[in-house]
Amino acid sequence: MTVNKDVILPGATLGVMGGGQLGRMFVHAAQAMGYRTAVLDADPSSPAGLVSHAHIQTAYLDAAGLAELAKVSAAITTEFENVPAQALDKLAETRPVAPAGSAVAICQDRAREKAHFVGCGVDCAPHALIETPEQLAAVSDDLLPGILKTARLGYDGKGQIRVKTRAELIAGWDELQRVGCVLEKMLPLAYEVSVLVARGRDGQVVHFPLQQNLHQGGILAVTTVPAPNVTEAVSQQAYASAHKIAASMDYVGVLCIEFFVLADGRIVANEMAPRPHNSGHHTIDACDVSQFELQVRAMTGLPLVEPVLHSPCLMLNLLGDLWFPAGATAQQEPDWAAVLALSGTHLHLYGKTEARQGRKMGHLTVTGATPEAAKAVALRAAAILGIAPF
Repeated sequence: MTVNKDVILPGATLGVMGGGQLGRMFVHAAQAMGYRTAVLDADPSSPAGLVSHAHIQTAYLDAAGLAELAKVSAAITTEFENVPAQALDKLAETRPVAPAGSAVAICQDRAREKAHFVGCGVDCAPHALIETPEQLAAVSDDLLPGILKTARLGYDGKGQIRVKTRAELIAGWDELQRVGCVLEKMLPLAYEVSVLVARGRDGQVVHFPLQQNLHQGGILAVTTVPAPNVTEAVSQQAYASAHKIAASMDYVGVLCIEFFVLADGRIVANEMAPRPHNSGHHTIDACDVSQFELQVRAMTGLPLVEPVLHSPCLMLNLLGDLWFPAGATAQQEPDWAAVLALSGTHLHLYGKTEARQGRKMGHLTVTGATPEAAKAVALRAAAILGIAPF
């Protein structure tokens, strides 16, 4: 068997921009496959930096830090969509970078993202760009009620305001400091889903089974796979749209596309993330290959395989709120022993020492022989942890 000379084999060092939990899980996957890892993140206690072979503690645009990462790495990826695209472009001058800065730049800007969906022939919510008072005044009444979102740097419900009237729209733009925004019309939603695809340098694309997601306060709370409400028509449309979007950017790596499924059965693209995604964390325990292993395979040129879901599952996000049960004045550790006494529970904590409201501290995946069995155990775990039933 001949080995493609462009393949980066285990033993090499893989670099990652960003030191959060996604970087941490990427590092775990890369190390399990025999790679060394290097993380660039300014935080000395970043979750990924703490477990990597090398931790370059600089800002994303620090020239010396970027030069060091390029020096030690055979290929580089990102774990955070708000890593400056120009940093990825700089690294790409000397090393393979996946995804490319050009793709990340599209995902960083909601206006460019919406335009890209439209250009691909993928439906998205009716919307308007607001960058000036004139554009604000010209917004059509048909877009109200809507959700006003900052065009850049918004995630997990941050930088978003629901507006029902023109007066609320004006006040909302003031509240967001009059930065560039996108106003999206609120649509009659039935449920939300996401598709994770992995695309290689040769254009090969594979995807995970569709995931159904429940958000609370703008933050993902529960992911269920198989998606309980999804029809075959919705699945095929979502897969086809995701493949089309990835190919149109010549994307290399793991890409997540979130879709709204409307009450009439139509689907519209919501947003995309140029990296592994919170809704795909279940793949570590419920699939034969995880989203993080596919991230490694894509960036190194190794073959991609179509993932197989071997266990129905639910994934519960564990937010910092759980460390402060009702009436608590100090941080308390949840009862992990009681949770892990339940069959099929898989606990992942991210190594963050300080719990804060809304902060993602970890996740719990519950696998079962059937979807019903997995949900029953997940509800028991949620009751132990103080998570509202779903």
